[in-house]
Amino acid sequence: MIEASKLRAGMTFVTADGKLIRVLEASHHKPGKGNTVMRMKLRDVRSGSTFDTTYRPEEKFEQAIIETVPAQYLYKMYDTAYFMNSETYDQYEIPVANVENELRYILENGEVKIQFYRTEVIGVQVPTTVELTVTDTQPSIKGATVTGSGKPATLETGLVVNVPDFIEVGQKLVINTQEGTYVSRA
Repeated sequence: MIEASKLRAGMTFVTADGKLIRVLEASHHKPGKGNTVMRMKLRDVRSGSTFDTTYRPEEKFEQAIIETVPAQYLYKMYDTAYFMNSETYDQYEIPVANVENELRYILENGEVKIQFYRTEVIGVQVPTTVELTVTDTQPSIKGATVTGSGKPATLETGLVVNVPDFIEVGQKLVINTQEGTYVSRA
């Protein structure tokens, strides 16, 4: 059991009614009058819906034990994404709605980790940084410096990030998957 005050972003817990919930954001809030509460932005892992709620800091939840296995992203067909365990070659089908955000950072045959709660596949964990190629952006500006305000660039997965003015189509970039931001040229 874990107290609400100890829950942090990325942790997963089970509610009293059996829902599997992942913490997206958590913060202490002390109103002018009354007791401290924990404000949280949460996602129901199974349905994919997100919601905001508050808990008393002393409320207890069952912490979900999440296991990961190395896997490879194979392909996406209709509303299903297919993955293969890198060690056992077992294949897993995950609804695209559950991994939509993660698919913006991985290419076919890309390495990921599949997350399990008991025997249930609940999601995909992508590397902290990935290398993606620019497929569309405005032409670079002569004399552009790193300190410019930047411009939007579309990457090969469809992800759009803000990049410095000197970036051109065809260049490989390092992208931070936690924040969805440009880090550097590859």
